[in-house]
Amino acid sequence: MASQIKSDESGAVEKDSASAGLTVRDNITETDAFNQSVHNLDPNEAYKMNHKKRGMALIFNHESFYWQLMLGNRSGTEADRHNLVRRFQELDFEVKAYDDYKRDEVLDKIKEAAAANHADADCFVCVFLSHGENGHIFANDGKIEIKEITDLFKGGMCQSLVGKPKIFILQACRGDKHDDPVAPMDVVDSQAVNNVVVDAGVLYTLPAGADFLMCYSVAEGYYSHRETVNGSWYIQDLCEILRRYGSTLEFTEILTLVNRKVSFRSVENCKDRSAIGKKQVPCFASMLTKKLFFRPKKEN
Repeated sequence: MASQIKSDESGAVEKDSASAGLTVRDNITETDAFNQSVHNLDPNEAYKMNHKKRGMALIFNHESFYWQLMLGNRSGTEADRHNLVRRFQELDFEVKAYDDYKRDEVLDKIKEAAAANHADADCFVCVFLSHGENGHIFANDGKIEIKEITDLFKGGMCQSLVGKPKIFILQACRGDKHDDPVAPMDVVDSQAVNNVVVDAGVLYTLPAGADFLMCYSVAEGYYSHRETVNGSWYIQDLCEILRRYGSTLEFTEILTLVNRKVSFRSVENCKDRSAIGKKQVPCFASMLTKKLFFRPKKEN
């Protein structure tokens, strides 16, 4: 049967179709419902951050490695550890830092954190300072798959963090290329004894599920730079921005500022002369569904 088009008294157009079983009015109704759901979204809605506790922040700091891994020591990482502990404590986190833990020790601490009751916490943070490669991060004596860690904090595994931000900060290389400068006028202060080195390996992973935020020290495929005295560029600048704006700016805006600040840097002192003038740009992958602020906790 051929389709027929007719108009009712209100002027609405209706199309009968035996094959489709729908009318133009049906489609309008569905569209209106979708638009209404969009209108109901509040673009300024933020995560609830008025729980009793801010939450736990774990920092796994790796400076030396088992000799068979053939990974260089990460001079300067102690400065990163110190800066991160101070910044996250200022944001009211319960900070726990672990140095040169072995693979099983790291996993034990991660599993312990995932199994804990976070009902009275705002969120969770986990930081790795190490080498990395192909979706892995290195502990003292072996590598750990990042997915193995993030999977422990998905809804079915960690109910008390459902709907809460889960932030992973990863200071490690994600490739073996240096980022060439676009503008030759970039300048960065440094000391002659403060050489720039790189963290070895490739690091890439993206967990499935809402409310995860993955923060990487460098874009995929490139070296991540670390100063042997002051620590890594990324952690230096992340801590500086957190010091200035950690309790006032939305967190992804903070990460964007960190991207900008790190991008201003360039290598000046390095034993590898081919690295002179090279750049670095961090990145982050957000599965957050609301704005995230670390405003000061109110006194009980």
